[in-house]
Amino acid sequence: MKNLLSILVLCTGTLLAQSGQLSGNFQSDFQLYLEDEALDFNLENPSSGFPSERFLSNGFANIMYTNSNFSAGIRYEAYQNALLGYPSGYKGEGITYRYAQFSKNGLDVTVGNFYEQFGSGMILRAYEERNLGYDNAFDGIRLKYSPLKGVYLKSLVGRQRLFFDKGEGLVRGVDGEVSLNEAFVGLNEIKTQVLLGASFVSKYQKDLNPAYNLPENVGSWASRMSVNHGRWNFNSEYVHKYNDPSAVNNYIYKTGNALLMSGSYSKRGFGLSLAAKRIDNMDYRSERDQNLQNLIINYLPALTKQHAYTLATIYPYGTITTGEMGLQAELNYKVKKGSRLGGKYGMGVLANFSNVYAIDKQQIDAFTPLDSTGTLGYSSDFFKVGEEKYFQEFSIELSKKVNKKLKFIGTYINTEYNSAAIVGYSYHGMIYSDIFVLETQYKIKSKHSIRTEIQHLSTEQHEGNWVMGLAEYTISPHYFFAVQNLYNYGNTDKKISYPTVSAGYNKGTSRFALSYGKQRAGIFCVGGVCRNVPASNGLSLSITSSF
Repeated sequence: MKNLLSILVLCTGTLLAQSGQLSGNFQSDFQLYLEDEALDFNLENPSSGFPSERFLSNGFANIMYTNSNFSAGIRYEAYQNALLGYPSGYKGEGITYRYAQFSKNGLDVTVGNFYEQFGSGMILRAYEERNLGYDNAFDGIRLKYSPLKGVYLKSLVGRQRLFFDKGEGLVRGVDGEVSLNEAFVGLNEIKTQVLLGASFVSKYQKDLNPAYNLPENVGSWASRMSVNHGRWNFNSEYVHKYNDPSAVNNYIYKTGNALLMSGSYSKRGFGLSLAAKRIDNMDYRSERDQNLQNLIINYLPALTKQHAYTLATIYPYGTITTGEMGLQAELNYKVKKGSRLGGKYGMGVLANFSNVYAIDKQQIDAFTPLDSTGTLGYSSDFFKVGEEKYFQEFSIELSKKVNKKLKFIGTYINTEYNSAAIVGYSYHGMIYSDIFVLETQYKIKSKHSIRTEIQHLSTEQHEGNWVMGLAEYTISPHYFFAVQNLYNYGNTDKKISYPTVSAGYNKGTSRFALSYGKQRAGIFCVGGVCRNVPASNGLSLSITSSF
């Protein structure tokens, strides 16, 4: 089917390009790795991870064709070999994504590869995060249908991508959503908007385990609600998963569940949002023996602020799928213009607080240890917070425009990071850190601007204190030049500096970026999904373009 569909897509695009629209995009990343004894990264030290091939590359190209109710496309990927830090399964090249889609009269049919999400994604979410090397796309058939106004139905069946192959497990799902205000004429004009939804997802995998009788079909269901009334918004979703013994939960037969609730209020100059979650044994994969980020069916949000500043990303939070309870609160406030604090242009205040704890876990009886293989694992009080803290963070950001040319952004972040629970660094334990950032943006003249960052992280644990400086000069819309340096001056074992210089050129839809310097080792996360990034030194080039 794969080869046949790929040929069909190519032929269709070739024959119909004159009457339809052909589009696409391309990206290729290259890196030349250099020896660096300061990073323990050299040929004489095989354990350092220095690649036997010095020049590595990742690349992909998407080609898409649309014509009225029909669309089709393919993606070609090449890893020759993959950049350090990417999962080892990305090795080689080939067509990894191809699809054909047709829609008419409320019916939408997709065959081949597709991404999909039910509700918030806690029961099912297939998506791509290229910076993480994460892609769990489905290969199969998806149907979408709207039989009535305000009623939206989805169904799918398929297997998930596993690098250049597919997982063994088969995933099936149905989802329905009703907008009450659209579906019922009498509710069209009222201010309160209500959306209700429900999902059911199951996976099938043969049981070949000689020791345990494992369920071959594992089902899960979810219900959700969204209510919007003027400036107020409320969302909730609950997911229940039936017993699903796997490598991640040590093959226990306990059911799983997840609850996510959020609410917000906003008006001009003020916004407040609150969110809370509880996750219990919710690792959900189409193959029970997989680990890391392979073949995950669902997505469990981290409920922590996603930082862009370099030092603020040293201790990122990754969702603990076996059990956690957390909350997040965010306040966005604009100090009025003309006030003592606001001055001529006003001042922005953004404050965020989040924390995550373990869930309550009790032995199922006096003789069975927690999480014992082949048992129900543990019992848990749904409303009781566990004793172990996984993560806590408070941050406040002040943004102030001084005049038409100059703007300041000041940020303070206080973090408590349980490294043993999050990434397994048991010898670090709880890490406490304070981070200060001062960013300036200055417009020199028309199209010319300079941005600077000064960052400092202080901690008595792990690698000690860090300082970072950045200066970036931009000539809009074509050029940028940047220089930065991270210095781990508080490391008692080895004080290492990580300088980097970079430059870029943009023309139309194409972008070229070149950099040279060192990369620190660490954990890189996006939305609670993480991967390890090794230390490196070298020259990198990135090229992107679209048409």
